[in-house]
Amino acid sequence: MPLQLTDGFATVGRVYTFEGLVDGREHLAIRLGDIYPGKLKAPLVRLHSECLTGDVLGSQRCDCGPQLNEAIRRITAAGGYLLYLRQEGRGIGLYNKMDAYKLQDAGLDTYQANHALGHGADERDYTVAAQMLMSLGIVELSLLSNNPDKATQLATAGLTITERVSTGVHLSAANRSYLDAKARHGAHDLAIELAPTTPSGAA
Repeated sequence: MPLQLTDGFATVGRVYTFEGLVDGREHLAIRLGDIYPGKLKAPLVRLHSECLTGDVLGSQRCDCGPQLNEAIRRITAAGGYLLYLRQEGRGIGLYNKMDAYKLQDAGLDTYQANHALGHGADERDYTVAAQMLMSLGIVELSLLSNNPDKATQLATAGLTITERVSTGVHLSAANRSYLDAKARHGAHDLAIELAPTTPSGAA
């Protein structure tokens, strides 16, 4: 499948579909770059959770679209797989994410908004990603992610993470609070200066 990013970067991906995945959803694996048996370096793999607003509509309140574009470029260069996972809103779904946006506009951060809606801060289960990778014959990989939970879940499922490679920090005025929340509450490795927190009880 030919792919072309909005900035003109073009590549070709081979798309894999799956049957019998543990969550019953339709996820994709896209092979990018050169991969061949006996290659010394483990394939570079990105687990990318679906984000209609960021990936398709270009929303500025998250970093999902820029991370997806970065992943396509870097995996094409290194050789590996992009797993596009149907986990909108960190697993709470598109409509709930829209409701969470309203709460964020009222002052909650992205994790607090999920809790206010009765959901976990992050409901994503990467068992399905491990299942996809194993079905592709991948037991060792280099993981492209700032999120340590992805590496932990894949390792628990039996995969070997040879390296966790950080993505870039796609910081803007519009997504600063979102990235602050990911670094504070999600333990994401983001090289940004966190905004000061307001002391408890302060106005």
